Amino acid sequence: MFVKIITNKTGPIMSNISDHFYTFPAIRGIQAGREYYVSMCPLGHVSKMFKFDEEDLNPELRAQRILNKSRIPEIARYITTNQDNYVFSAITASIDGDVKFIPIKDTTELMRNGTLKIDMSARILVNDGQHRRAAIEQAIKEDDSLSKESIAVVFFIDRGLERSQQMFADLNRHAIRPSRSLGLLYDHRNDMSKIAKLVSIKANAFKGLVEMERSTLSERSKKLFTLSSIYTGCHALLDGNQVVDLEAAANICTTYWDEVAKYMPEWELVRKSRLTSGEIRKDFLHSHGVAIQSLAITGNQLLNENPKDWKKKLGLLKNIDWSRQNTKVWEGRALIAGKVSKNSTNVSLTTNAIKQKLGLELSPEEKRLEQAYKRG
Repeated sequence: MFVKIITNKTGPIMSNISDHFYTFPAIRGIQAGREYYVSMCPLGHVSKMFKFDEEDLNPELRAQRILNKSRIPEIARYITTNQDNYVFSAITASIDGDVKFIPIKDTTELMRNGTLKIDMSARILVNDGQHRRAAIEQAIKEDDSLSKESIAVVFFIDRGLERSQQMFADLNRHAIRPSRSLGLLYDHRNDMSKIAKLVSIKANAFKGLVEMERSTLSERSKKLFTLSSIYTGCHALLDGNQVVDLEAAANICTTYWDEVAKYMPEWELVRKSRLTSGEIRKDFLHSHGVAIQSLAITGNQLLNENPKDWKKKLGLLKNIDWSRQNTKVWEGRALIAGKVSKNSTNVSLTTNAIKQKLGLELSPEEKRLEQAYKRG
């Protein structure tokens, strides 16, 4: 076992440590001239040992942010549904209480390895990993077998509230969330991300034009689309449909987007380097995320209502002027004060414009939104 709870019935074993203490196998290190310790803790002990800062305190009196409880079920579900290959980084904690490190031997090589003993009355506060801690607790309630697994823990000695607050700031100072596109590129559990990657590679519409790492495109980018926008488009296109397998789903998306591309000649001009991506995105809307998602929502209705002649109806796309100068159509829909907007209302209004051009019936909610738009 990675942590033992020991009671000394014959009297204190060492100074400053009570008769009851936790003991961890640990490695001792030095950072900024201070000792710290790295160990492992069984998941079953995480919720019992590591405490949250008081949530009812004012922010200036806490050492961390308030727990966002809405995140916990998702993280717990990640553990329970991926028990063979889930991955967690270490929890960082501060010990406010008596501790003692006992090296294995007094030799240079072994002075770093030993046993860390922490008084059971000590307060162990999580500086980084409070959501992991809460999710682990919930996951174990669903599957007790997880309690025997472990997580790495980095222990620091508590130096007071100011030091704990500074630790939180420093630990998060350089933390940058990866772009959505990069997250999708490396996600092999999400079926829809697999479909989006297949479509990005297989569809002639997108071949060579998809930025796989970034979720925004610079003016000088040679790419016309982002993987995240292709993901959102495929998700909307397949929404509510039963698909046999990933290959079949990718084929549906590929066929649809290749058909759409027939009415977007500028996409091909970018592929052939006759126009730059920056020029197209500056002058036209059809490669922006709001248009891709709206075309996908329209395609979902087309494929479901007109499975045999959807290509014929889609041909009416040739009558749409996608120029950003066409403010009579796009201002208030895909554009707000001339700038592209992809919030949910703008996506819906852009979808309405496309559907009406293709002669598709609007849903009751789409009709209400359209009426409000025209009144405005």
